[in-house]
Amino acid sequence: MDGPYLHHALSAQERDQFERDGYLIVENALTTRAVDDFLPLADLIDRDERARSGADPDARMNHYDVIGRDPRLLELIDLPTIFAKVWGLLGWNIQLYHTHLTVNPTAPQGKTMASDGLELGWHQDSGQINADLETTPRPRVSLKVGYFLSDTSEPGRGNFYVLPGSHLQDDFPGTDRKGMPDGAVPVCVAPGTAVFFDRRLWHSGSANYWHQPRRVLFYGYAYRWLRPRDDMQVAHYLPDCDPIRRQLLGSSPTGGRGYTSPTEEDVPLKAWIERH
Repeated sequence: MDGPYLHHALSAQERDQFERDGYLIVENALTTRAVDDFLPLADLIDRDERARSGADPDARMNHYDVIGRDPRLLELIDLPTIFAKVWGLLGWNIQLYHTHLTVNPTAPQGKTMASDGLELGWHQDSGQINADLETTPRPRVSLKVGYFLSDTSEPGRGNFYVLPGSHLQDDFPGTDRKGMPDGAVPVCVAPGTAVFFDRRLWHSGSANYWHQPRRVLFYGYAYRWLRPRDDMQVAHYLPDCDPIRRQLLGSSPTGGRGYTSPTEEDVPLKAWIERH
């Protein structure tokens, strides 16, 4: 890691927006060339997983734990345009704890937005953690970065829907999780855009009525003491990784205690931030 990270540090305006709205849009996080490289990889993973699971070709799919599938995916865990904003929001005691690829194929012929709607499903991330944590509002604990590989710059393209400010509301603020609560908005972004969002933000995918599938790579970051949400098949990467990448991939040189009482050896990101 070197200078380019510092050019993309979290600004005060970005912090304020994230704290207020629960999400943040970063345009041009990926170059056009990078998007062109990741698209066929995403489609390959999708084809393999649909064949393995026997899933319907029209089904919306979440393919979990994709980080270990190809070394190119490793590049996104500390992407210069994004990573400084991740630690700017969460601090240095962090890890990658979750990755998934979402693919939302074009709606079957004959289905339209007018007749079939957006097929929303509002939720917060992290499952059981939302029932186990007792404070109100619940703590952030983690965030996700979604790398949009498809053009969702107009509604009806499988857009990511968010309810700004709802990360501070433990209970769903609407009456129907399949409906459209007041204040909800589609996130309309071009390919190469990254969208940060607090795990507590109420959000939803939606139906895709465009002529291309909607593909997004999601990378979740959390504090190192939180168990990974995936099986994290990354051991084959570790010998060639620098210390900070090893931290992000879950390494703890001092053992289990290093997750809750980390030493400098466990969290090299801390020393890098202090130096720079």
